[in-house]
Order: sequence, then C-alpha cells, then structure tokens
Amino acid sequence: MDDILSREEEVFDEARKLDDTGAREDFLERACADDAGLRERVQRLLSVHDQAETLFAECGEALRKAGDDRDSSGGRDLAQGFEEERPGAQIGPYKILEKIGEGGCGAVYLAEQEKPMRRRVALKVIKLGMDTRAVIARFDAERQALAMMDHPHIAKVLDAGATQTGRPYFVMELVRGRRITDYCDENRLNTRTRLELFIQICHAIQHAHQKGIIHRDIKPSNILVTQQDGLPAPKVIDFGIAKATAAPLTDQTPAVTMQNQFIGTPAYVSPEQAGTGGLDIDTRSDIYSLGVLLYELLTGKTPFDPKILLESGVDEMRRALREDEPRRPSDLLTVFDGDRLTVTAARRHVEAPRLIALMRGDLDWIVMKALEKDRVRRYETANELAMDIQRHLQHEPVIARPPSRIYRLQKMVRRNKVVFTAGAAVAAALVAGLGASTFLFLQERDARRRAVEAELQQSRLTHEAELARSNEAKLRHQAEARERIIQAAALVSQGKYDEADRMTSEAPPLEPSLEAATLMRSLSVWHATHGRWALAANRYRLLLQCNQLDGWDVGTLDLFGCGVCLVESGQTNHFDEFRRTALARFGSTAAPVAAERLIKISLLEPADTNIIDSLAPLARMASQFFAPSDSHETSAAFRSAWASISLALWECRQGNYGRSIEWARRSLSYPESNTPRAATARIVLAMALARSGQKDEAAKELDNARQAIDGVFKEPLDEGGAKEGFWFDNVFARILLREASE
Repeated sequence: MDDILSREEEVFDEARKLDDTGAREDFLERACADDAGLRERVQRLLSVHDQAETLFAECGEALRKAGDDRDSSGGRDLAQGFEEERPGAQIGPYKILEKIGEGGCGAVYLAEQEKPMRRRVALKVIKLGMDTRAVIARFDAERQALAMMDHPHIAKVLDAGATQTGRPYFVMELVRGRRITDYCDENRLNTRTRLELFIQICHAIQHAHQKGIIHRDIKPSNILVTQQDGLPAPKVIDFGIAKATAAPLTDQTPAVTMQNQFIGTPAYVSPEQAGTGGLDIDTRSDIYSLGVLLYELLTGKTPFDPKILLESGVDEMRRALREDEPRRPSDLLTVFDGDRLTVTAARRHVEAPRLIALMRGDLDWIVMKALEKDRVRRYETANELAMDIQRHLQHEPVIARPPSRIYRLQKMVRRNKVVFTAGAAVAAALVAGLGASTFLFLQERDARRRAVEAELQQSRLTHEAELARSNEAKLRHQAEARERIIQAAALVSQGKYDEADRMTSEAPPLEPSLEAATLMRSLSVWHATHGRWALAANRYRLLLQCNQLDGWDVGTLDLFGCGVCLVESGQTNHFDEFRRTALARFGSTAAPVAAERLIKISLLEPADTNIIDSLAPLARMASQFFAPSDSHETSAAFRSAWASISLALWECRQGNYGRSIEWARRSLSYPESNTPRAATARIVLAMALARSGQKDEAAKELDNARQAIDGVFKEPLDEGGAKEGFWFDNVFARILLREASE
C-alpha cells in the first residue's frame, strides 16, 4: 500500500509542475501506460488541485478588497464579507429584505430594486467556492436564452451577476405561492383539478422546449401555485438554472459537469440523466420528470423513495433509476396501509376505493408511458402528454397503451442476461436430447391417441346423459315456477296481495319472465302504498332483473319507484349502487322524458362530481326539449313543469343556486299544477334560496311545501294517482323535505 501511495505522489508531483494541458496529458500517457487505475487517481488529484488554486486566488482577491475597505467600515472583520447576506445588505442594485429559502446551491432572498424601477424580486446567491468567472459567463448566456421566453406559467429570470466577494447571484420574478403538491393537498383538490393544473405546467415546459431550453430539474419545489382571479395558477421557477450553474441541485447530492458524477434531484431525474451526468440530454428528460411529478400528484409518493435512493449510494442509485421498473399508480395505492390510503384519498376529496379505480386504466398508462426507461417510447413532447391527459378528461381514447409482451420480454432479457444465457445453453442441450427421443415418442403416440379417443368417447356419452337429466329437471322447475306465478297473479286479481307475496317469497326464486315482472310490479306498488319500503325495494329490484327479457323493457317509472323505496327504507348504500347502475344502463337514452326522470331519481340524495358530470348530457337534452311554452294546457307543458324541477335540482346539487332558483320558479309558473309537483318545486327553491343567503324567503317556501306534503300523508297513499300524482311523486317530495328541513 505504501508503494502505491508513493507512486501516486511521485507522478502527481511531476504532473502538477506542467502548466500546458497537452504536455501534462503526454506525461501521464507515458508514466501510467500500464496502470489505468493509477492514471484515474492522479487525474482526480490534479482536478482538485486546480480547483483549490482557483478558489484560493479568488478568495485572496476578495480579502484584499475587504482590506481596502477596512478603515472606512470601522474595522469590521474581513471574514464578514463571506458571511450569509443579512437584511439591509446591498447586492448590486438590490437591497436584501429577508431570507425566504435555502437549497443545495445557495440561499434565496426577498430583495427590492429601486433603480431603474422599483420592484420586489427573488434573489438567489450561489454558495462560495465555485468557478466564479465560468459560472457568471454561463449565467449570461443562459439569461439571453431565458429572455426569449414569455409564458404566463413561467417565472422570468431578470438579471445575473456576482457579489463583491465573488459569489454569483441571479434575480428572477418574485412568485409568492405554495409548492404544487402542498397546495393540492392543503386545498383537497380532486384528481380532475390536479390534472388540469398539470396540463398548464406541460404547456409551460413545451414553450421552453420550443425556445431550446431544457429545465433539467422539474420537481414540486420548482413549481409554485398562486391564486389569480380566484383560480389556482402554477408558475415554473429555476428555468435553466441547472445548466447555468452546473452546481448541486439537491440538499444532499452533489452535482458537477464531470461525466462520472451525478446531476439532479435523484427521485426526479431521467434514467439517461442519471447514467450520463448530463451528456446527451434532450427534452424527453423533462418528459420523464413531468411523469414523476404527475405520479406524485396522483398518489402522494414518487416512483422511487428519495430516502432509499440517497442511502443506497451513487452507483446503486444510477442502477435503480436505469433498470428498476416502478409500480403503477393504482398498484402503489393498493399496498398502502388503511390509514395512509384514507388520508391520501381525503386529500383528493374522494373515497379510497374510488381513488384506486380512478387510477386504473388511462392514468396508469399515461404515467407509465411518461416514465419509460427508453426515451424513444416516452411522449415526444410535453404537449403530447398534455393532450393525452385532456383526452382522458374528455373520456376519449388515449394514445398511451400498456407495453407489448415482446417489449416486456426484451426488457426482462436485458435485466437478466446471465440467467437467459445459461437458460439458452440448457435449452440447446434439451433440444439435442429431445431430438434423440422424438423417434420413440412417435411410435408410442398412435397407441396413446387411440386410448385417449376411447376415453373421450365414454366421457362424452356420460356428459350427454347428465345434461339430458339436468335439462329435464330445469324444465320441470320452470313449469312449477310458471304455475306459481299464475296462481300468485290470480290472487293479486282478487286483492289477496299477502297470500300472493308469501307464495313468491317463501318458495325458491322465480325464473325471470314477462309474467314474473308483471307480478313483481304489482307487489312493489302494493308494499309501497302501505309503507313497507324495504319489501317494496326488494320486489322492485327483482323487477329490474327482468329488463333483458325479449318483449319487456323496464320503464323510468319503475326506476323511480325503486329509488324512492331504497331511500325511504334507509338503504343508502344500495341506493348509491342502484343509481350508478341505472346511469350505466340508461344514461345514453335519447328519450327526453326518460332523461328528465333519470336526472331526478339520481339526485334524490346528494351525489359526487362523477354522477353530476355524467348527468350533464341528459340535462342539456332536457333543457332543449322542454323549453318554455306559451301553452300550459298540453301534456308537453305538463312534462316541461316536471323537467324544470329536475333541472333545478341538478343545478342546486352542483352549487349553481341562481340557475336552480330560475328553474324552480319556472316550474311554479305553470298554472296547471298538482300537489307533489308544486311541493317538490318549492322544496328545491327553498334549498337554493337558503344556500344563496335568502333565509326568510326560503323558510316561507319550505313551510308551504311542508303543509302540502303533510296533508297528502294524513291518509294512506294510493297507487293510481287519485291524490294528484303517483304515490312515488309524493314520497320523492317528502324525502327532499326532510333534507331541506335538516
């Protein structure tokens, strides 16, 4: 070991005496011809030696300047010139007001410029010890490129220079905001709003790329969100700083321009940036970082844990970023523990199971395409990434797709070259051995085939016999079930509903048929008009199972009856499942009357934004078809009055109380009215008035509606509408009345 160190010192001492770079390289070529390791160690020593001399020269010059000012400053300590800038200090034309942040390469201050204009800016001072002249030159070149950018979501770089002690600084537009991940979590922004913010960021990055500028350090702390006209607006900061400074970009990880060292924030850098230290980096490196940011906005975590990356060392960090595949967002959420998943979902204003469901499919594909290790497979531009997210928001097909099986196989082979090479050798040996045994196998194959065919024939005959017996039993069961339906229908025609209901509920389940559907409808109405809401809901659900029968179609009135019975019986979970199923099955209807009823029953209870958004096309159809009419005597006018209530409820559920009030009053303007319709319109009107601050008028409308509904329910409901409307219209009004009263 002593001999090795002695040899290094000898070669280093001789090489450092040579000032000419070419002469130094020729000397090292001769002295280290047979020892590449020795040459590499000596070159590192020479690099450190050169940097140290530059630093000492610049520090000496700064100390000499400080000494010249010593007398005029009252004898202050020379070292004070190198201390952290304090409030009141002057840097060029900028006066330091306060320190607002600190990063790996320097501190950020709030500063004020008085000339040639008075304004407040953010001033970043780079740490002492860098190659000042080279850094300032890079600053100036980068500032020329950044000056070409003019985008509302990019913070402008205004100026650059050096302090009196030789420390580089740059000045940029002051952005007062929160880092994007903190802003989204604190304001509990849902997934859609987060995606809309991210699209704006993509447009800003695209603008920079079109100007030939790569950010190279996209991360949450470099994207601040402010409020503009009451809406969130992102601002991308530190554009081009990585390229300008070639300095540390994280609090923990050093970054220089040498090929074998690491540049960037580990959790956000692309595989090619991790592998080359910044060489051969193009705009697709920013696409990868955008993918990491999108991953974090959706799940609250980065694809790779920053702490684990930093603890693993630079070489292992590079290997992980280049080779390890991250989990898909939906897969990551499934491994969260219960409390963590609940908190993550709450910050996105959604329930935990729904959050996982939102990630699966399009968002999984979009994120993983942006995070592809091979940059050729990523999105070509930031605009292309933004457009794919926009397609997802508009429920259009996205261009991102899961990788093919061939591509996954190629990746697996690259990761496990040794294993696959050994496997190929074993496979070759097996093929050779199998070739020798193939002849014997062919001789035995014919005999085995004949035995198998005989066994299959026997099995087929046995199966056919069992199938015949099963069909016979099924036909017998169907005949018995049909007979029970006929008997129960006869009892219903005689008014013996209790006996008919017992006959259908105590026996085995009835087979779906037109007769069974008709019977279930009669029993549902009978239970409902007698206040047996749970039984009525059960019979309605059996009725809805008959929808696929030939010659039968469940009407929207059946959906209406089922919905009010579920809510009135307190089966809230079943009601939520029911309305989602109803929207999936009937949401594409082209019938305006069906659309109006589907809106009304879906919003009987408060709904989330997904349900409200799904109802938007139906609301547009209803508002266009049931336009205000001068005639109030026709059935069209009657339907328009009901449609106005549905549209008033839809606007109220999404917080458009002014529009809700207009639709409710439009419904009340029709002279031909009935009790449940008028009461329902007044209840929705009262809810909208109360939430818009008109408490007294709301109380008046609610009191009128309560008197009307209480009058209806003093006597048992009937099924035919003798009391001005169907029974479920009255129950619908009573449910809304309870909500409004609370």
